[in-house]
Amino acid sequence: MKHYSESGEDMIDTHSINIGRLQERIEKLSQIGKIGDTGVCRLALSKEDRQAVEVVKGWMEEAGMKTRIDDFGNLIGRLEGKNADKPVLMMGSHIDSQPYGGRFDGVIGVLGAIEAVQTMKERQIVPDQAVEVVAFCDEEGCRFNKGIFGVRGIWGGLDPGELDRTDKDGITRRQALIDFGCDPDKFIESEYKKGSVSAFLELHIEQGPVLDKLQEPVGIVTGISGPLWLTVEMTGFAGHAGSVPMGMRQDALLGSAKVIVALNEIATQEPGSPTVATVGNIQVFPNSRNIIPEKVTFTVDLRDIELARRDRYEKELRLSIQRIADEHGLTVSISEDTNTEPRYCANWIKDTIREAAGNMGYKPTELMSGPFHDSLVMSNYCDYGMIFVRCKDGISHNPLEYSTNEDIAIGTELLYQTAIRITRQKSS
Repeated sequence: MKHYSESGEDMIDTHSINIGRLQERIEKLSQIGKIGDTGVCRLALSKEDRQAVEVVKGWMEEAGMKTRIDDFGNLIGRLEGKNADKPVLMMGSHIDSQPYGGRFDGVIGVLGAIEAVQTMKERQIVPDQAVEVVAFCDEEGCRFNKGIFGVRGIWGGLDPGELDRTDKDGITRRQALIDFGCDPDKFIESEYKKGSVSAFLELHIEQGPVLDKLQEPVGIVTGISGPLWLTVEMTGFAGHAGSVPMGMRQDALLGSAKVIVALNEIATQEPGSPTVATVGNIQVFPNSRNIIPEKVTFTVDLRDIELARRDRYEKELRLSIQRIADEHGLTVSISEDTNTEPRYCANWIKDTIREAAGNMGYKPTELMSGPFHDSLVMSNYCDYGMIFVRCKDGISHNPLEYSTNEDIAIGTELLYQTAIRITRQKSS
């Protein structure tokens, strides 16, 4: 089906992609690491992740791309363009999941990008520059408690000691990479040169309720909130739960609970602000019913699109932590795991998405992203743009996560149309 302008000019075909093929691939990938009826557990660098990478690698090759798995665990497919010297257009996302995740998070960004490239190939469109599709390794960060690993890796942005981080079974990231088939001693060979990527496009489910409430299938992302991740360790003194008087206790869990309440109060002090704060992981030692907790370690996830406000809230939190620790006779240590500034999408890419959407008959809402994505890191090295797909009830990181086939198809079509425009090619 083609749309025509008011002048009668032939415009770009707005039903280009193979919807059935895309749906079939999403369904097949959801079977790898499947939990329950609709959930997925496909942790980074796990055997399930490796199986998924091999399957997706095959689809990239079907689409006409040359593929490689780099030493960071990233899967990369490349379609050559007319000008090998031009910086590439990169598209993609991730295929690893949370331990109790859904089947669309990250996945539609990778499979949608493959579909866009395969459609180019089938329509004999040769882009001006090369197009690369990437499934970045360990975006989620749940296994080693630090995410967006692969995308940071290609730009030489890993922190000291990252390979020594361990999962719950004591396996280091270094060992997990080696087991995956990577060689951490050859990281430099997998790094990209600055300036080698012209733009990055990411298709992703919204993971929030805005589009669902507005009953709109797709949206244009304006920017990504900057995440601050802290690990807090509060240490007191263990004692018998039945014999130590309440006033004499150094209860690390009680102090931690008060910090969690304080964090919530800090993050909600400005009604209507986009600030969000979460404590998502708690470890208690010695973790016994009748022993006063001696040590508690918990994570803090603080995000905001306004860096100044987030910095102010961080200071308030640190003061609260110290005050509570003093009140309960606890010692405290705070380590910073991630500290990233909010990043805004490139205006010219938003304009391009807007134009492509208008040609398809849509006028998408523009909205910010609270969750971070691989795009957050890419924004430091090239212009980026994101397309959101409606997510039912805003549920994500949950087996109930759901986007309709129709909405995903619209988002993928919009990704394709945007990529065509960026590579300055017209459909034949």
